[in-house]
Amino acid sequence: MLKTSTTLVSPPTPLVQLDHVNLSFNGNNVLRDIHLKLHANEIVTVIGPNGAGKSSLVSLIIGLQSPSQGSITRKKNLRIGYMPQKLAIDPQLPLSTRRFLSLCGNQSALEHAIARLGIECLLKTPVQKLSGGEMQRVLLARAIMQNPELLVLDEPAQGVDVTGQAELYHLLGELRNELGCGVLMVSHDLHIVMAQTDQVLCLNKHVCCHGAPESVSQHPEYLQLFGRQAAKDIAIYTHNHDHQHDIHGDVIDQQSTQHHSHCTHNHPNS
Repeated sequence: MLKTSTTLVSPPTPLVQLDHVNLSFNGNNVLRDIHLKLHANEIVTVIGPNGAGKSSLVSLIIGLQSPSQGSITRKKNLRIGYMPQKLAIDPQLPLSTRRFLSLCGNQSALEHAIARLGIECLLKTPVQKLSGGEMQRVLLARAIMQNPELLVLDEPAQGVDVTGQAELYHLLGELRNELGCGVLMVSHDLHIVMAQTDQVLCLNKHVCCHGAPESVSQHPEYLQLFGRQAAKDIAIYTHNHDHQHDIHGDVIDQQSTQHHSHCTHNHPNS
């Protein structure tokens, strides 16, 4: 009787792994018991309201901060491309877009990023005069100049309409495939996410829910508004977590709401 041997395939080593990570400042808990693995070729979107700790999580992952407790393990010599939420540049500084990008890498990487992001027409423009969408592309070009294994984007779609978000998400999907990199994207929008996202994490100082996004590509109303291509690039995340949000996406303090529903306030000017 022939015996067949089976080869056990080890799970891929994460690019970054967080275990029981806590972060606090002056006794104030910013993040609590965070577990997260980021792998090559995977897209993870972190969503959450203002004050949820999203930017602090990014700072931990890229190494700008150290956790108060827990551990962060990174692949040796991990190359990270980082796209910040915004960049403050002295308005009096004479800095063209080309000069700005040339500070971040060699000439070959510069020319490739310029061509890939289609920003040739912006090279002579002072960075201070770029529009929000133009700066978005320039910062993304800057991030991919590092040929990153992990691409980290902090609120890349902030101030961009849904059509612009769909274009950005489509581009990010292409870059993930081309570079074979992992992508971590942070968003304050609690519902609209990138359709190619492998995992969505809803953060409110802790991971309150996580899962896969749902496609909107078959919703007739959505197709009518934004077109078939946009619908392919965008998904809606359905929550199943331990708190509620108001219409602005902020977390509702249920205890406070219950308290205020049973009491009145006297105002000095009333």
